[in-house]
Order: sequence, then C-alpha cells, then structure tokens
Amino acid sequence: MGKISVADSRYSYTNEGEWPSGSVDIHHVVVRKSFLRKAFFVASVLLPVACYFFSFKENSSTLLSWSFLLSGLLAILLLWKPVDKESVIIMPAFGVQLETHYSSGRVIRRFIPAGEILKPVLVECVTPVTCYWSLSLLLRGKEELVLVFKELRPPMKMLLPVWKALCASIENKESRVTCSEGG
Repeated sequence: MGKISVADSRYSYTNEGEWPSGSVDIHHVVVRKSFLRKAFFVASVLLPVACYFFSFKENSSTLLSWSFLLSGLLAILLLWKPVDKESVIIMPAFGVQLETHYSSGRVIRRFIPAGEILKPVLVECVTPVTCYWSLSLLLRGKEELVLVFKELRPPMKMLLPVWKALCASIENKESRVTCSEGG
C-alpha cells in the first residue's frame, strides 16, 4: 500500500504497512512541534510578570530575577510534552502492539494477543471543557477498555484508518458486522 500521510496543526499520521498483502500494518501518530508557538507563549507569560514587578517603586533585582526564573519554569512545565509519538503495530496472526515513544528515549510497549481482542471501538469522550474521540479495544474477560492512543488525542481523520485496519485484522464474523461503516 505504501505510505499514507495525514497532518493537522498538532499531529501527523503515517501508515507504513503493506496491508492487506503484507503481514504487518504499522500506524504512527507523531506530535508536531512548533517553536514559534512555544516562544509566543513564553513571551506572553513573562511580559505581564515583568510589567507587574517594574510597577513597584522599590524594585529589587533579586525579586525580579526569581520571578523570571519561576515564570520560565512554569512556562516550560506547561508546554513540555514528553510524548513524541504513539504507534500501533497490527500483526493479524499474533495481535496488536501499542508503543509510546517519549522525548527522553524511553519506549513503552504493550502487546495484546489477537485472541483477547473482541473488537475495536471508537468512543466519544465528553468532559466539561472539551469533546474528543478515542480509539479503544474491547478485550475478552476485561471490564475496562484499553486505549490505543494512551497519551495523545488525535482527531477522527487519523483514528479512522487505524480503526478500519484493526477491524480488518479481526477474523470472527461478529466483529466484521459491528465494524462495518453502514451500521
């Protein structure tokens, strides 16, 4: 099939698999990093703090330097995303391997055998602030869903090809009926 790519402002999606002719289908969702956005955010945090401390009549250089240091650390903590990418490796004969790659170089891998997967499920998650879609796996003998993308929240246009590939890899008839787009 070759490489398929989709991108938006926060994430980029690539499919490196050879499905259906090959035996392995690999899907990556990579966090896109923007230096300009981070620099603007840091400047917008530091500028009001600097104006606030310069408005004092008796200005202490120690107080000012500590405020800049703490504001900078706060901005770094708010902007730092330790996850570089998450991958889904689909091996129809064996199962699904979920990988999370961190900026530090650490990689966490979770393997789910094919016999345990009942079906992949697209779930709409609603919070008081936002609404987003999530891809989960319904497992045999487990009460909770397993998130495919544990750290990232890619948009629906990136979740749909992964969901279709997961549905195609499951071989029982019940999953084919429930994974169809028509209903």
